[in-house]
Amino acid sequence: MILALAVKNIIRNKKNSAVITALLTVITLLFFIGNSIIARSSRGLRRSYIESLTGDLIIEKQGEVTMNLFGANAPIVEDYFSIPVLPAYSLLINAVREMPEIAAAAGQVSTKAAMEYAGGGRQPALLCGVDGGDYFPLFPGIKLEEGRFLRTGESGVMLTRAAAADLSRRAGVPPPVPGAMITFTAAGNFGFKIREVPLAGIFSYDSPSGFMNNIAIIDAQTARILAQIQIATADVEVDDSAVSLISLSDDDLFGESAAGDGSLRSEENAGVKTAVDTPPPPPIDAGDWNFIIVRLQPGVNAALFTNSLNKTLERYGAAALGWRLAAGGSAIIVLLLSALFNGGMALVSIAGIIAVINILLIAVFKRTREIGTLRVVGASRGYIRALILGENALLGLAAGLVSCALGALALRVINGMHIHIGNEILAAMLGGAELRVDFSLTLASVSAAAALLLSVLSSVYPVETAVKIEPVVALRQG
Repeated sequence: MILALAVKNIIRNKKNSAVITALLTVITLLFFIGNSIIARSSRGLRRSYIESLTGDLIIEKQGEVTMNLFGANAPIVEDYFSIPVLPAYSLLINAVREMPEIAAAAGQVSTKAAMEYAGGGRQPALLCGVDGGDYFPLFPGIKLEEGRFLRTGESGVMLTRAAAADLSRRAGVPPPVPGAMITFTAAGNFGFKIREVPLAGIFSYDSPSGFMNNIAIIDAQTARILAQIQIATADVEVDDSAVSLISLSDDDLFGESAAGDGSLRSEENAGVKTAVDTPPPPPIDAGDWNFIIVRLQPGVNAALFTNSLNKTLERYGAAALGWRLAAGGSAIIVLLLSALFNGGMALVSIAGIIAVINILLIAVFKRTREIGTLRVVGASRGYIRALILGENALLGLAAGLVSCALGALALRVINGMHIHIGNEILAAMLGGAELRVDFSLTLASVSAAAALLLSVLSSVYPVETAVKIEPVVALRQG
């Protein structure tokens, strides 16, 4: 009976009902379309980064400042921080790979350098130092276009198609091809490091952001040298005869015996070779690494797993970060845009609630006689409260459904217009160079629920005003 009477009252007060419904529809429509675009951006970035650069999460050395893959996440202090190396990398990588939730993991050395080709075309590059055998299986978003992927233990580099084109344009020569030598120069505390490595292949990222075009994938050993990171070496056993060299006197070393066929040569002839032999190269997984990149098994909740993983990593002095912090700049910007947009929508919603409250208060005062009559014939305060709340809930539900229908139509029109996005950052954020926004049933449901919630919140004060009306006073006023 309350529902039927509520519908009747809505129809009878159609002017107020239309104004309230229109106001709630506009607010909900803005919320739906705006969050649809932001959700598209988040999904596009997430897919791009997880499948091409960051994995589901990264592991780094624990510290006061969180690091993304190429620097600090605090811009004010970024210039004063170098990317720290992971403690106990071998223990960490073995422990991580044994976890059932983890599908695969690989180390990365991150640094920056200037690269040039054919004696010119110098340009900055972000270097991912990797072991090719472990790294490339993590990322289906890395598409090989020319040449081949770097192999385990191989010295070389891979460039994006865009970076190769920039080198060609700057140097005024044809683009580099696999086998061409690329020179890298890096400055540090101990001077300049220059390395020249062959180009193994040309690749592209699936839906890259602007800065990802400047990434070069290089072998880890070369990256360590450019970053001036101390490289771990294998242990070398030294026998007692080699140690005896330490006891030689200055005369033994610089006297006549050292210049001729003296004691040193006799020691060498006696088989003391360890002191002068070159130690064997370190194994591929030896040395220092800045990060471990992790891909999770399908269905594993990344946020929950990261929280539990951090408890394990504490003993190693390491910490795990999600893909968004690992990506840094553009991914964090989308999160901030989402927060700013929804913060703005909250302010708009508050203004809308105030407007609806005023409309409902006027409607309540106009219905004073009606409410008084209902009270005289025995309607309780609860009945009056339920009636007015029911009316406004129906208006909110109608506004939510209308806004979702209009939003779906608007998204279809936008997609049909084939709007081209010229800005690379925006294109990466939206998952492509053409603006396409998907309809989300979940977001539509949230939008409808938001409209219903707004209508109910707007009704609280007017309802309490209505139930306080005394029947006798109401009849006298009527």
